[in-house]
Amino acid sequence: MQVITKIGRQKNNQQRYNIYLNEKYSFAVDEGTLIKFGLQKGKVLEQMEIDEIQYEDEIAKAFNKALNFLSFQMRSKHEVKTKLLQLGYGEAVIQEAIHKLTGLGFLNDESYSKALLETRKRTAKKGPAAIRQDFIKKGIDKELQQQVLGTFSHDEQLKIAMELAEKAIRSNENKTPTQVKQKIQDVLLRKGYSYSIVTEIVEQVKIERHDDDWGLLIESQGDKLWRKYGTKLTGFELHQKVKQALYQKGFPIDKIKEYIEQKEQHQNE
Repeated sequence: MQVITKIGRQKNNQQRYNIYLNEKYSFAVDEGTLIKFGLQKGKVLEQMEIDEIQYEDEIAKAFNKALNFLSFQMRSKHEVKTKLLQLGYGEAVIQEAIHKLTGLGFLNDESYSKALLETRKRTAKKGPAAIRQDFIKKGIDKELQQQVLGTFSHDEQLKIAMELAEKAIRSNENKTPTQVKQKIQDVLLRKGYSYSIVTEIVEQVKIERHDDDWGLLIESQGDKLWRKYGTKLTGFELHQKVKQALYQKGFPIDKIKEYIEQKEQHQNE
């Protein structure tokens, strides 16, 4: 038989109490566990009851650790479970703590997923595929992923994708329309937008270059190509290689011919 002979409040944590059985320190509990089991001096405890008290206290500690983890920002159940596993808590204890957190409204994967969707759209301008990957990393259920992503409308995706496209146009003024459209496609696919959205955007954007612009562009890119291939090729082969490369970059045939003719004239001078 074991009797509680002393209960003392911890100095470093006023919410926890040291329990002494038969004049010897036995274990510690938080205030909630103390009250729940009616622990007081003189109470007789059987070993099974002691085990139950300690198990309940372990859940309380896990709960408080999780609550502190959640105080910094919203988390998914998976993130909380991972954190508690790292802290050394067992599966059963973690499940009980998560159940309690969920019941009290501290954990809600649906609310969390909706908030994460809005954050990723607003701050990173991500598309559905990229956001789905974020959901997977956070351990969100597949059905819930689909449900939440279903609220990301086609029109909203087009709006955000167009903003990304316009930014790409502004930052690539030294490129041909073909190169800029390729850049837009790369950016949107990397951001997680579907091919259908990318195609719509690429078809909608208008990228114009004036004659003066074409001259500066082809001189800049053409000269780089000339230097690159000129180390190994000469004459007709060099001209063809540069022509091909410029055409692939989206330069008009007439502009390419003008450029090659100018290079030939300079070589003959």
